[in-house]
Amino acid sequence: MNIIEITSSTPTELPQATRRRLSELFTREEIAQLTARSDWRGASAIVSTWAIIASAFAMLAIWPNVLTFVLALCIIAGRQLALAILEHEGAHGTLFRTRWLNDVVTDWFCARPIWQNLRKYRVHHLGHHTYTGMPNDPDLSLHARFPTTPASLRRKFIRDLSGYTGLKIMFGLLLMDAEVIQWTVANDIKRLPANDRRWYNYTATALRNMVSMLIANGVLFGILALCGHPMLYLVWGLAYLTPFQFFIRIRSIAEHGCLENTPDMFRNTRTTHAGLIARMFVAPMRVNYHIEHHLMASVPYYRLPLMHRLLRQKNAVPDAPSYLDVMKIASTPISA
Repeated sequence: MNIIEITSSTPTELPQATRRRLSELFTREEIAQLTARSDWRGASAIVSTWAIIASAFAMLAIWPNVLTFVLALCIIAGRQLALAILEHEGAHGTLFRTRWLNDVVTDWFCARPIWQNLRKYRVHHLGHHTYTGMPNDPDLSLHARFPTTPASLRRKFIRDLSGYTGLKIMFGLLLMDAEVIQWTVANDIKRLPANDRRWYNYTATALRNMVSMLIANGVLFGILALCGHPMLYLVWGLAYLTPFQFFIRIRSIAEHGCLENTPDMFRNTRTTHAGLIARMFVAPMRVNYHIEHHLMASVPYYRLPLMHRLLRQKNAVPDAPSYLDVMKIASTPISA
């Protein structure tokens, strides 16, 4: 995490595309179909995600070798990102039809295991939706420095895969839980006033804010220990420190990187084509349909492909580039 300064200009009038009414793009029946939520589909998404994680642990326990270790590391990191996307769904109230399930089950089974907080994330993320592409977008720092050079992008990827980024993130999370800095999922750091607090006050605050994360991870460790493989928990931590950060960076660049600084969601947001491998690692839970998500955030993730097809029929969105295409764009500096 680092302190950066963002400057950009904002149009004085919203572009026509942003002013389009949903009724011009969809019928009432289509909107009702797209926004229908389901408790059982939300539950199945969480269960299937954890089932894949369990399968990756089992594979490594049964066939411990370098290949299964690397494969398990990547699979678990991809499912950690899936948990983050499910938290994102819960923040919008679209993972479950029942509000309690969105707020409690999503928090405990998706957010807390990856050191997140649904309530705090919801406040931050709704600010991103309100100000996407504008200078006060709280997520702007995640992609503001793109495009960059190929060498710079490689260095970022190396930092991610080496664990350097992950360690910085964990240190930042510790400072946020201690309420030394303001809570965020972006790169901007805002120090909170000390108000005469001492080190023991910060320690008590950190423990209070971290207790649910520690419980969730303690349960995971306990299950692995009961299965006779407590050391497998280290794979969970290593996945979090290394490929998870790499996958998050790719996802972040693809969603808003190298696009215009404008309030127009059709020009500040990107939908990316995701094949099977991309969906496994960098685009779980249909998160690649990002224009669609910003256009109507009340649509559950599993209905975004249908929404994309309807928009394509109306020529409202362009052909989606692949993640490789986006990485090429992100590593091609604009000539002076």
